[in-house]
Parts: sequence; structure tokens; C-alpha cells
Amino acid sequence: MEGNPHLRSLLGWHLQQAGYWVYQSADIHQAREVFQSRQPTLVVLDSDLSGGDGLEFCRWLQQQQQSMILMLSARNTEADIVEGLKAGADDYLTKPFGMQEFQARVEALTRRTRAVVAPLQLEYGDLTIDLVQRRARFQDEFIDLTPQEFSLLYILAQAGGAPLSRSELLRRAWPDEIDNPRTVDTHVLSLRKKIETDPRQPSLIQTVRNVGYRFNLEVLTPNAAAVAERSHARQGAIPADPSAFRMATSDGRHF
Repeated sequence: MEGNPHLRSLLGWHLQQAGYWVYQSADIHQAREVFQSRQPTLVVLDSDLSGGDGLEFCRWLQQQQQSMILMLSARNTEADIVEGLKAGADDYLTKPFGMQEFQARVEALTRRTRAVVAPLQLEYGDLTIDLVQRRARFQDEFIDLTPQEFSLLYILAQAGGAPLSRSELLRRAWPDEIDNPRTVDTHVLSLRKKIETDPRQPSLIQTVRNVGYRFNLEVLTPNAAAVAERSHARQGAIPADPSAFRMATSDGRHF
């Protein structure tokens, strides 16, 4: 969202060449529509965007709590920069600037985004845990879980095979509601009946003596330790391998 059409086109072209999807806006009204329909990961915002106050629009963006904000501005005094950062910008770049610096700022912000965005779907072989709809599917069959059973399954699965104590499971699945660790045993028993082939000899949710329980990834797939993390379709994939980032960005990360 850059007020100067020539600079806007130039920035968009460089981002596209780097592998990003780019949505451009010339004024605040159009920018709001693009933001609400596309839910971008990063917003590049001109502080002097036509059609309104860019700083005020930055404050509105911050309230959405969804995107990183890189503010561009010809205002280069310390007071201007402080005002932009207080308005909600995650970074502030003064004009004129070079394309290499601009791209470096974009890459730095997207690295921060990758670090804070949590996966919204976990896949372990034939088991899929959907955090958006809060339901699980095994071999294309949905499992009828109670809210507490789902929370317990997700917490165990997210630990990646590490054992969790009853107290830890209780703290995370029943925060501030109950203080009896044996509640965990009851729900584990119920969960095993729904997801284990033989609940009497469980292979997926294993008991760890004198500790608690662990989620046994090995029974699902030989490569289960490498959890496939997927974000919502509007957010796209966030791979851990930097060499794969640009390809994933061109497939689903929006600017």
C-alpha cells in the first residue's frame, strides 16, 4: 500500500521476483478491502497513503492482530519514527531507500512471522488433528471426541513423543478448573477407546511408568517424527527449511 504508483509497482515487482504473492492498494479504502479478503502476512504501508491517515490505518491494522507491518515514510525525524512504531508498525523504513535494504527488511519480518505463527493442522501419518474445527480424523474417518478429549490428544501429539506428566497434562488441558491428576487417567482411558485398535494394549497413547503418558508417533508412520504443519489456507505453509521458504511463499504467503 504505497501512495506513489511508480514506487508501488516497483516494490511489487521486486517482491514478486523474490517469490511472494503481492496485492496492491492505492488508497485506504481499497487497502481495507484487500486486507479483509486476503488476510496478508505482511503489510507494506505508506504513512502518507491517500484517502486518509496512514498512521490511523496502521493502528487499525494492529488491532486486527494478524499481520506484520512495514511502514514506509518520507518523514525521517526521530519523532516521526517513534510515532510510526507506536502506531503499530513492526519496522520503519525512511525514503529514499534501496531495494536490497527493502527486501532485507521484508525477509526479516517474515522470519519473525514464521516463528510466531502456530500450525493450525497437524498430520501424523493417517491421523490428522484440525485445530480450526477442533476435530481429529483417522484414515479419513472423523473421531467423535469431547472437547477435553480433543485437548488431551492435541497436547500429547504436539509433544512429539516426549512423555508428559499428569500434572502437566492437567495444567494445560484443564487450566484453573480442576486439581485432581487422576482426571487425566479417566480421559486417557476414554480417548484410548476411541483411537486405539486395542484399548487394552494401547500402542498410540503409552503409559510412561512414574511419569505419565506419551504419544507414540512410530506406530503411525516411519517418518512421523517430521510433523507436517499446515496453516489455514489464507496463511499458507511455513516450512522450517529456509531453502523452501520462497517456494512456499509463492504458493500461499500474501503481501
